[in-house]
Amino acid sequence: MDIGKLADMVEVFEGLEDWRNAQQTRHRLSELLTVAVCAVLSGADDFEEISQWGCAKLPWLRGFLQLDYGVASPDTFERVFALLDPKQFEQAFRIWVGGIIPAVGKDQVIAIDGKSSRRTTSKAAAAPLHLVSAFAAKVGVVLGQTATAEKSNKITAIPECAFRRT
Repeated sequence: MDIGKLADMVEVFEGLEDWRNAQQTRHRLSELLTVAVCAVLSGADDFEEISQWGCAKLPWLRGFLQLDYGVASPDTFERVFALLDPKQFEQAFRIWVGGIIPAVGKDQVIAIDGKSSRRTTSKAAAAPLHLVSAFAAKVGVVLGQTATAEKSNKITAIPECAFRRT
């Protein structure tokens, strides 16, 4: 991936509010998120794999990140993502993706699909998670995804999912 595009990601994530106590943090929030996104795009599935990927790619990552204390531990990634505001992260991520993916033109096919996720229920909530996704077929990217209410029709979620722009 182009280093310039990754530097753009770091800049976008620097705009996020860091709620952590500055005296108790070693890793910059923008760097944590950049490492996590790069790792997930490379196939990492959990916090352990994100940390392992980051350690294996540390020399490459230092080409555009400072990483003064190396790559964060899996526990640190987990704590950060547990407290991260998903709306802020989504907005920053969309800005970055919008800069590297061609604009959706009139000839672009947008597929809308709804799915029920398996094993997303708990004893407190008996119904599974229902998601509606908008997918740009030509570039192979999910443009948006939103959860629907249990008894709701997925048609009501399409405008929010597909056309929410930042």
